[in-house]
Amino acid sequence: MAALLGRRGGGSAAVALWRAQRRQRSTFDVAVVGAGIVGLAAARQLVLRHPALGFAVLEKERQLACHQSGHNSGVIHSGIYYTPGSLKAKLCVQGAALCYEYCDQKGIPYKQCGKLIVAVEQDEIPRLKALYERGLQNNVRGLKLIGAKEIQAKEPFCRGLMALDSPYTGIVDYKQVAQSYAEDFQEAGGTVLTDFEVTDMEMAKESSSGSEDGLKYPVIIRNSKGEEIYCRHVVTCAGLYSDRLSEISGCSPEPRIVPFRGDYLVLKPEKCYMVKGNIYPVPNPRFPFLGFHFTPRMDGSVWLGPNAVLAFKREGYKLFDFSATDFLDAVLYSGLWKLVLRNLSYGLSEMYRACFLSAQVKELQKFIPEVTVNDVLRGPSGVRAQALDSDGNLVDDFVFDGGTGDIGSRILHVRNAPSPAATSSLAIAEMIADEVKRRFEL
Repeated sequence: MAALLGRRGGGSAAVALWRAQRRQRSTFDVAVVGAGIVGLAAARQLVLRHPALGFAVLEKERQLACHQSGHNSGVIHSGIYYTPGSLKAKLCVQGAALCYEYCDQKGIPYKQCGKLIVAVEQDEIPRLKALYERGLQNNVRGLKLIGAKEIQAKEPFCRGLMALDSPYTGIVDYKQVAQSYAEDFQEAGGTVLTDFEVTDMEMAKESSSGSEDGLKYPVIIRNSKGEEIYCRHVVTCAGLYSDRLSEISGCSPEPRIVPFRGDYLVLKPEKCYMVKGNIYPVPNPRFPFLGFHFTPRMDGSVWLGPNAVLAFKREGYKLFDFSATDFLDAVLYSGLWKLVLRNLSYGLSEMYRACFLSAQVKELQKFIPEVTVNDVLRGPSGVRAQALDSDGNLVDDFVFDGGTGDIGSRILHVRNAPSPAATSSLAIAEMIADEVKRRFEL
């Protein structure tokens, strides 16, 4: 925490200078809590729009983009799946275009390798055609339906009756993108404070600046070490902890976050030739997740999966990671049980596949029959911050809200930024900056 702690000098002049620097650096116009890709994109957009103001990003880890932003598939989505007119649909299509443009400007490597959504059964074809119509309504570029021969021309090892071809779907390393956002933010004058876990917020009782105009920086944010910063306004982009940050600030705990872990398999390096681009199943509308898919990576590897099982820790990337607090938060929430009971067979199937490699490979063989258990290894995992309401409904769209009272009126919570939030990050940032200006009159 060099930006907050400094280093005490030996003489009174050095001490006075340190105190002045500490005070100057610990007061900001806006503090953004969370240095994932959405928080960093929002902070970058805010400082570019308001260069005369002071901005800070507060991150509890020592590194940036450690969690969802650093544990995702790396796909630049095109916007096919989402309900026409929804924020997800609008922001994904805009965000994908902005993402490609940004990567070109910054020299960040990506591959526009495309995606096939493949129907392997006759009863999937009507759903595939409905997806095509939805994609057209969402203004997704280049979509077309192709038959079995065209599928094999694009993916020689893939089998299917019909596919939806999305040529502008791509892949990128989102952690690298997030780091670039942070560099832009800092170069524009923003401050990034890592190892700063926010545990408390309250209104200051007297002016931190000594101004006769009253409290210029009235919100105090404290971390787990008891260190403080003062600010005028707060934006939270806390992902897996968005509901807890809301409660800390005195705002509503709804929607609640329930963590779902997704475990990937990886193709052995000598078998990666079997996959050229993204290969996805036709999603089943009765179930909440997209199903197993093939995802090439920027390093040349190919990820397979993920599954979706309840995580017993919000940042638990290993099978036996456990937090009593996180576990009880999830299992004592009535919304989770309502979701489980509605999707019991799906949930049991996911748990079975999580335990048995052969069950996962069987799903993959529907698309590439040549894949065998000997061709795959267990790979990395990610944890999805799934927002869930008290009726057991997955909150499928973006949720932005504030609160009431002195602190609540000074906070904008990004409560739910689901996939494709990484793809949409620059478009989301523009929306957050618009909302900050409207709410806080910056």
